[in-house]
Amino acid sequence: MKGSPTYTEQELVGLLKQRTQAAFSYLYDHYASTLNGVIAGIIQDTEVSGDVLQEVFVKIWRQIEQYDPGKGRLFTWMYNIARTTAIDTLRSRDWKNSKRNNSLTEEYALLPDHGPNPAEELGLRKIIQTLREEYKVLVELSYFQGYTQEEIAGILNIPLGTVKTRIRAAILQLRQQVKL
Repeated sequence: MKGSPTYTEQELVGLLKQRTQAAFSYLYDHYASTLNGVIAGIIQDTEVSGDVLQEVFVKIWRQIEQYDPGKGRLFTWMYNIARTTAIDTLRSRDWKNSKRNNSLTEEYALLPDHGPNPAEELGLRKIIQTLREEYKVLVELSYFQGYTQEEIAGILNIPLGTVKTRIRAAILQLRQQVKL
């Protein structure tokens, strides 16, 4: 039975530059778990980190000609691609929007709780659903998920003053509805 081939770094880079499929498979088999660990350290969502890993290997395949052994080892070059791709994903508008959209949904607001919750007994979740969308999100993040106003400003990518003003307006609106 023939064992799997082993390559020196120089041989591996040469074969990758020649677009040898076996070399790319070898690269994936030997480095995917390590690079995934780098990505998972930045992006906690396992589904997204798997997508980023795939994107990293596509970049490696497409950009192998840019690798310069005089500047560092192959692993260091791949590590930097994995790290910057993961960071770029976190900073992307799509990522921020997906996280923002996950924070408040009708299903989440109506999920049964397994313990006594005074907010549910008072029907606050139902009352909050009557607020304007930008108020609902802020109330959800601040009062039910425990984020600070500064954190909310960062999550939603809006000025801190806007967060404070909207939370105040939401509280005033809630106060009026509770009195009725």
